[in-house]
Order: sequence, then structure tokens, then C-alpha cells
Amino acid sequence: MKRPLGAQISHMLKDRGVDVIFGIPGVHNQEMYRGIEEAGITHVLARHEQGAGFMADGYARATGQPGVAYVITGPGLCNIMTPIGQAYSDSVPMLILSSCLDETQAVRGQLHQMKDQRAAAGTVADWSVQANSAEAAYGLIERAFEEFELSRPRPKHIQVPIAQLQAEADPAPFPNQPALRTKALPPDVSSVVSMLNLARRPLFILGGGCRSNDWRQILSQLGAACFTTYAGRGLPGANYPLDFGSMLPRPGSAEVIASADLVVAVGAELGEVDLWRQDLGQKATLIRVDLDPEVLSDCHRAAIKLQVDSQSFARALWHATQDMKPATGWSPEEVAEMRARWRAEVDAERPGIVPIADALRAAMPADTMIYSDMTQFAYVAKEVWDMAYPHHWHHPTGFGTLGYGLPAGIGGAVARRGKPTAVIAGDYGFHYTMQELGVAVELGLSLPIILWDNGKLKEIEDSMVRSQIAPNAVMAHNPDFCKLAEAFGARSSAPSNVAEMQSAVRAAFDAPVPTLIHVTPDIL
Repeated sequence: MKRPLGAQISHMLKDRGVDVIFGIPGVHNQEMYRGIEEAGITHVLARHEQGAGFMADGYARATGQPGVAYVITGPGLCNIMTPIGQAYSDSVPMLILSSCLDETQAVRGQLHQMKDQRAAAGTVADWSVQANSAEAAYGLIERAFEEFELSRPRPKHIQVPIAQLQAEADPAPFPNQPALRTKALPPDVSSVVSMLNLARRPLFILGGGCRSNDWRQILSQLGAACFTTYAGRGLPGANYPLDFGSMLPRPGSAEVIASADLVVAVGAELGEVDLWRQDLGQKATLIRVDLDPEVLSDCHRAAIKLQVDSQSFARALWHATQDMKPATGWSPEEVAEMRARWRAEVDAERPGIVPIADALRAAMPADTMIYSDMTQFAYVAKEVWDMAYPHHWHHPTGFGTLGYGLPAGIGGAVARRGKPTAVIAGDYGFHYTMQELGVAVELGLSLPIILWDNGKLKEIEDSMVRSQIAPNAVMAHNPDFCKLAEAFGARSSAPSNVAEMQSAVRAAFDAPVPTLIHVTPDIL
């Protein structure tokens, strides 16, 4: 049956598994809203397009499926460009659909007009294109979903002229049978297996691109030690005795990596925000396994490169090494000693946070999914807080934007109804998106929001001091955060000690609305 194209797009998305759309309607994109309810899709109304984008990001990270957002022409798209950039950096599948003006060259002074809206979004998206017909819109949406499956997942933007959204269109074609990623088979990993057979101290570096849950048994079978990137935390499971943790940025990690006689990096970009140094430090052969050819050809110059799906690589490696004797070059004592040393370094760099992070971890269920913001508390916790499950801590690692934690946590909680989800934010970053508290209240989310309030931009102040710059512009007046939360209809708590903090967190997981838990450094 014919419908306006805006409505047909929602039906097409539903046919491809989309259940939730985040966004804000406006006069330019209202035709996209005509079909949402009819298609059986839930719409979450954000308070700002930046919040909508981060919610879509959080939803995608929780489900592994694309997060979808609808925004209007001009300022709506500009407002969501920061989340698009974050999703690009962190390899998050996101589809942004916006309206656009029908004519921008011959007519000026129109509502929401930009010089080149498509090009603007193209600076942060994987690609940004305009669909000038129903057939083009359907084809581009299909292409986006194919690429989410086949290649490194990154955000896509499709804009549709207002007149096209209003025009009657035939339904979208049925979904294509999706193409299959390049899968690794046991013969494909033969070169890796041969080198593992000779290694006494094999070392794996596991990144966020690893989607398999089999890494603990693989590492145990091989007698291999491992590091994880921040995004790869939890891949070895809890308490794997040869896990160096997410300590790659520690200067001493280069010495450990140099002592390995084989290094295998899987699904890890090994960029600046993974290492905080230029060189990984290896002296032995480096093997890279990744979907992205750009990663495989980077400055680390791997000797062996496999462009394959990490999950199939893990499976093929497991089957090909069943009869292999474990290497014996690493000892749990060596790993424990290094981890203790690095933990002390972390504690010395940002004093007082480690014991609070330990207490917070003890108060949360092991399967809690955490969304953190750019704050010193998260910087510390990401190094010392071991995860029992992979892909359960999400942080704006690459683009590094403030304001991520709360809206992304809302997106994650929407995806994980009935499962524990929590937010960790800093006082300054919370200002960026704190209006999204209203969304969390409307949705009745049992969401603990741990707000670390040191009353300043402490990380920037510390950096200025290290650079011998008199600290400037690092203080901002904060509201009464607890009263603010209550004004939105949320609950609040201002614990005076660690035990009270733990009790507040446990209660928040069962509350009918979100709970803001205001934590200050003097809680110890």
C-alpha cells in the first residue's frame, strides 16, 4: 500500500529489526513520525539531539544492533554531530536519518538552512548522503545495514528532502539476504598456530572488536598472557591468572610486551587512546587480526595480517589448538606483581579514587552494564575495575566528548529492561546533558547515576599544573544536584560514607525511577 515516504521508511526499519528510535520531531521531519506507531516502533523523545544521538549509541552498544535516530534539518543535525563523531571513533553502528531542504542554492533565508548540511555530517560520519527518491532512500538504508554486518561498524547519515518525505511511495522491498563476513577457518590460522607452537611467552592484546566469549578458554589452552584495551575489558573473564588487565597505557606495559616472544592483537586499533605512546613496545613478531584494512596497515607494521571476523578467528584458533601443549613462560606471580605495581601508580596519580571505585564495584551486580563520562573517576576505574563480562563498560574513548554517560546509559537501560545498568559521570560533564534526566524519569528506568563531584575540572587543573600553567577557568558553579534530580522526578542520595554509598546504589537498582547518587572525594 502506498504511504508517504517518511512513513514507509519506519516500516522498512521495522522489517530490519529496529524496535526503538530516538529523536525529536519538528516541522521538517514530521512525515518520518507518521509511520512510527503504525510500524510498531517505540520512539524515545530526547530533550536535545545530542542526547538522542548518545541514546542511540548506548542502545547500539548494549544490543550490538544499529541505534537509530530521527532529527530535523539544520540545527537538529548539527546537534547530533558530536554523538556521530563519538560513534565513529568507537566503532558503533548508528543510523541517523534527517530531513533536508529541497533547494538550497537558488533560495536563501529558509528555516534551518545550512550551506551544505550533507557535507557537514560527512566530516564525522562514515558516510553522509542524500536520497532524492524513494528508491534511493531504500537502497541507501539497505546499504547501511549491509555495511553494519560486513565491515567495521560506524555511523551513517542519510538525509531526505522534505518534499520526498511527503510524497506517496510504494513500500520498501523485502530485506535482502545479508551477505556474510569473511570467516576464518582452521586452515586460515595455520601460520598463527605454527608460531604459537614455538612460543614460550605468547601475549594477546584483545580489543573492543573481539565479539567472542571464548577467549578465556583459548588463553588457558595456549598458556598465553593478555592485555585488553579499555573497550576489551572482560574478554578474559574474571580473575584469569595471566591477565595484565587494561593497563596498556602504563609505561611499564611496553617492557612486558617487549618480553613476549609472540604478540597477537585481535580487534584492537592500538591508537593513541589505547596506548598513550607511539610504539606498542614489541620486539617479537606482531600478528594483527582485524576487519579494518586501515588498522592492518598502520604504523605498528605487523608481520602477519588477517582481515577476518574476530569471532570466527577465535573459533578457528580454538579448534586448531586443541592438542597444543600450553606455553609455560608466564607465571601468575609475575602478572600479579606487575598489576599491583600499576595499581599503586594509578592510586598515586589520582589519590583517593581507587578505594571508592572498589567499594562501588562491590555494590553492583557482576553483570551491570556501565556507561561512563569523561571524568577522573572513570579514568581510574577503567584501569583497576576488572569486568566479569565483555562489552559491559562503555566510555567515549576516541572522540572523548563530555555529556556521554547519562543519555548513553538511558539508551542502554532501554535496551536492557530488567537487567542492571548504571551511569558514572563527573559534575562538569553532567551539565552537558543533565536535561535527559527527564527522559529517564518518563521511562521509569531503575538507573543509578553516580555523580562524582570534585567541584571543578580537576583533570584539566592537574594538567595545567603539570605544564606550569596557573590553573584558569577550571571552576564552575554547581547546582544542588540532589534537588535538581528531585525536580525532574528522580530520587537522590548524598551519602556521607562508603557504606551509605553502597546502600544507595543497591537500592537504586530496584527504584521505579532513576536515582542520582552524589559522591564527593571526602566520602572516605
